[in-house]
Amino acid sequence: MSVDMRTFLAHVELANPITTAAGCASSGRELAQFFDLHRLGALTTRSITMAPRAGRPTPRMAETPSGMLNAVGLQGPGIEAFLERELPWLAQRGIKTIVSIGGGTVAEYSELARRLADAPGVTALEVNLSCPNIEDRGRIFAREGSAAAEVIASVRSIMRYDVPVVAKLAPDVADIVSVARACVDAGADALSMINNPLGMAIDTEALRPSLAAVTGGLSGPAVLPLAVRCVWQVHAALPGVPLIGIGGVMSGRDAFQLVLAGACVVGVGTALFHDPYACLRIERELEDLLRARGFQRLADAVGLAHRPPGSAPRHLLVDTEESAP
Repeated sequence: MSVDMRTFLAHVELANPITTAAGCASSGRELAQFFDLHRLGALTTRSITMAPRAGRPTPRMAETPSGMLNAVGLQGPGIEAFLERELPWLAQRGIKTIVSIGGGTVAEYSELARRLADAPGVTALEVNLSCPNIEDRGRIFAREGSAAAEVIASVRSIMRYDVPVVAKLAPDVADIVSVARACVDAGADALSMINNPLGMAIDTEALRPSLAAVTGGLSGPAVLPLAVRCVWQVHAALPGVPLIGIGGVMSGRDAFQLVLAGACVVGVGTALFHDPYACLRIERELEDLLRARGFQRLADAVGLAHRPPGSAPRHLLVDTEESAP
């Protein structure tokens, strides 16, 4: 029995729920050396900025137990090069593409949205809110509902309404539900979580921080429970909002946890650094798990863990109702 793995990100249908996490597959060319990108539900680009960025000084990556720290700093060629070379390459191949954007001011986010509004090949726009607001003493947009909402409202007012706007949230906040609600009220069509929580490691041989930037984003298996918790809380509060679950996904079982918590799309990131086929493997493992548990559709598993103990999945309830006299 095959499982219907289709899912929806707002009104956009995806063939399956697996996407790359921003920054872990660049803009697709690297992964295309290994497999047909059409086999992904969607490809998420690195976060695109207005100007080219060289990134932070090295060392900017460090291994940790069950994960890694990175302080790459949104390295990239900027919006001009992206529109000239990278996005057309994806559009010509018909790859469903979630474009991630990052900025230091509301005006920068707005200008990025304006440049992308009429660009062919944009399936959805992910707004990376884990950027410092240079107009507010470097405070991270994602850590305050009002600041995040201002960015989302501006981007949503500019972006075409057939292109979903996805707000990407950070876990290291006092109340992720309040930030999520503020973004949805401001016009976000979907939410993505989690961005990397901030961490640090010290090199005990050099007696100095392992990263030149001192702190960096923690990713890998260590953050999966944090991602599951955030997805669970936001789905419980906003059950009608599509969620992309990201953080520590290394297997189909990890993806299944996020789906059961409420994610309809799952992002794969760190796993790609040592296994370029990770997205395909995880999608296959997830489908096998769903089939083994009698699911006919992925959609029937989304948020299922929120149901009272002993209640049947939706497809089983339908079957029961249809067979009733």
